[in-house]
Amino acid sequence: MVGVSLALMAAALAALSGCGWFSSSSSSSEQKASVAAACPTVAVLRPLSQTAVFAPGAPRQPTGVAFYGILSDVEASCTRAGDAVRVALNAVIIGERGPAAAGGTGLDLQYFVAVTGPDQTILSKRTLPVQIAIPAEARRAGVTDRIEETVPLGGRSPGELNIVLGFQQSPEVVQFYRSFRGR
Repeated sequence: MVGVSLALMAAALAALSGCGWFSSSSSSSEQKASVAAACPTVAVLRPLSQTAVFAPGAPRQPTGVAFYGILSDVEASCTRAGDAVRVALNAVIIGERGPAAAGGTGLDLQYFVAVTGPDQTILSKRTLPVQIAIPAEARRAGVTDRIEETVPLGGRSPGELNIVLGFQQSPEVVQFYRSFRGR
């Protein structure tokens, strides 16, 4: 099941490989300086942008979901520092009550931030915890998680790298989304 998650991530990364913010046909020195100071491409991996937390003892189907986690958006800003780039990410993460939610108001999730090279090889990966407090009277709530990373460039331009985010999926969640195609 973990292999399925890795396969989904690899497919999403392959799709990102053609994406870029800047054209490689830039010719003016001002455009080249802009490219050199750019951020790596930053994206939420759509196959890993949702997760489910099941109620204890509940079936692994939509009626058994206590909470959903949604990795909604990410914004990035960068500062070049020699042969590295300092990246500040603001990841928007939403928690939503599912049909099996029973009074709980705190949702603990795990997501990852990975840096990939031009060939989609994972150069670094960090798993991060996030807690979302959902008020008793609310169906959903969200947080903006601020992450700062220093990404060594190793002689590459920032545009040759990707930063990807997604939920760390358990085998049961992978199977749930495979079987029910979302929520």
